[in-house]
Amino acid sequence: MHIPDGFLAPQTYLPAYALAVGAWAWAAKGLRKSLDETSVPRLAMLTALAYALSLVMVPIPGGSSGHALGVAILALVFGVRSAFLAYSLVLLLQSFLLGAGGITSLAVNALCIGLLGAAAAVATRKSLKPLGDTLSIALAAWVSVVLPGGLVALMLGIQPMIAHQADGSPLFFPFGLSITLPAILLPHAVIGLGEAMMTVGVLRYVKARKWPIV
Repeated sequence: MHIPDGFLAPQTYLPAYALAVGAWAWAAKGLRKSLDETSVPRLAMLTALAYALSLVMVPIPGGSSGHALGVAILALVFGVRSAFLAYSLVLLLQSFLLGAGGITSLAVNALCIGLLGAAAAVATRKSLKPLGDTLSIALAAWVSVVLPGGLVALMLGIQPMIAHQADGSPLFFPFGLSITLPAILLPHAVIGLGEAMMTVGVLRYVKARKWPIV
């Protein structure tokens, strides 16, 4: 799902970095108090799981690909701040080690997937908690995939309007919203179903070991 280098205009990624720096500072505030000798290895383990899940690419018609995120697992166990930081690290490692995603697009990817995905998961879980663990966790995981997918589609789809030559030819990503929205949202609505089942399974394991969850 995440955006590679060269797809975003500086008019997009530079403001995104300014916003992301503030968001990372907010997320890091008080982190030392929220993590201890028990939660740190748990966070490391689930961050590694999220990294592994994001390596399994599902081909999408049109030559792109999608993948599970694991951000809902992080958010529902550790909260939005820790999940955002952990997933930002996942994206950074992927860009450096595997060339997946990019450095210029890191802030956009982190805000779309790490921050929005985590916040959407926690908000959905809390609002639907009366429906029971299985349904509320499944829907939280599904939303954590679909909402970031929609924002990624939006960021890509506005690039032809933001940066183009005098004749209107796009300088960066060439396709508009009429293509990016269905091309990204529809496959990720299906991927989100798999994410939902996986998240329910992982959190059942977590609850069985009496880890606290949101």
